[in-house]
Amino acid sequence: MELDLTGPLREDAYMILSGLITPRPIALTTTVDLEGRVNAAPFSFFNLLGDSPPIVGLCPGDRTPGVPKDTARNIRLTQEFVVNLVDEALAEKMNLCSAALPPGENELLRAGLTSVASSSVKPPRIAESPVSLECRSHSIIEIGDNRLIIGEVLRVHVKEGILDPDTWLVKPNSYHLIGRMQSPHWYCRTTELFELKRPSNSVTQPLHD
Repeated sequence: MELDLTGPLREDAYMILSGLITPRPIALTTTVDLEGRVNAAPFSFFNLLGDSPPIVGLCPGDRTPGVPKDTARNIRLTQEFVVNLVDEALAEKMNLCSAALPPGENELLRAGLTSVASSSVKPPRIAESPVSLECRSHSIIEIGDNRLIIGEVLRVHVKEGILDPDTWLVKPNSYHLIGRMQSPHWYCRTTELFELKRPSNSVTQPLHD
């Protein structure tokens, strides 16, 4: 199959690509508005983009055509957000945060999640999340109806027992994120791993006379 996304299939791009480009990590994102009211919403159009400086990308869609979701609006106003990663234990409550609530209502309260003060930004992090990334907005790029938010990661909060402090490697069987799969209701577990070692970077140098 060859699918031309510049023609009649343009409107089907979401269903096609969100099912094929998987699994995607889930950013349960907390923000605050100018009045300090907390919003929490999950996004799977999200990933790590670079490490110097460390940056992540988040692409929240519109609530309705031309009307940004609370997350995007709050980030534009305050320049701050927290990405809370989602493991199996957090999955059901993350899903509750996806409900469309009126602006200003706190999804964390509805889902029974615990907010914890962040160290460097105003939005709280989520205590139940295994990893939280405190971020400052670096730039917002609008491409058509897409709104790509690039954030610099300022602080990382990791639950005890996940990282080896000597190597910064994740300890085996300590970290079980879920991934977003086919729309509308499919996810995956990340408990079954395998290792592929990269080829050696060393190159044998030719002998010289």
